[in-house]
Amino acid sequence: MLRIHPPARLAAVALTTLVLLPATTLAADAGTETPPPAAYDEALARAAGADEMGMGRYVLVILKSGPTPVPAGPERDEMFRGHFANMKRLADDGKLVLAGPLDGVDGWRGLFILDVADVDEARALAATDPVIQRGEMIAECHKFYGSAALRFVNETHKKIAKKGF
Repeated sequence: MLRIHPPARLAAVALTTLVLLPATTLAADAGTETPPPAAYDEALARAAGADEMGMGRYVLVILKSGPTPVPAGPERDEMFRGHFANMKRLADDGKLVLAGPLDGVDGWRGLFILDVADVDEARALAATDPVIQRGEMIAECHKFYGSAALRFVNETHKKIAKKGF
């Protein structure tokens, strides 16, 4: 016959089991590291600057609508050509690891993920962009912790894009 134990009795049984585990078992487990997954590539992790979780530190820049939108026309076209040229320069310098437009909801226009040491450096780089300089957009910067594999996005993107900007 199956006997159901009250919760207090189950807790006591569990605690007793833990206390009775041999000390050598606990000591051995404490010094044992879990082996990495079979797919782990130590050289790739080093090249990406990954920590043990495969992550890296970046700055996320949210581009929002600014106080002085530039009206449609040749000036605006030139400003956006400069915006794309600036992003290419930052990517070529290894600073911009990811960029893209957002849907514009609530004035959120785009994002950059910058591989830089701190928010101040990110602000300085964002300030080189014509859309920021003209007031079309403002840059809001936040520390970001994400996959170190982001550092390979630009290299991979070049292999899959048929056309450039």
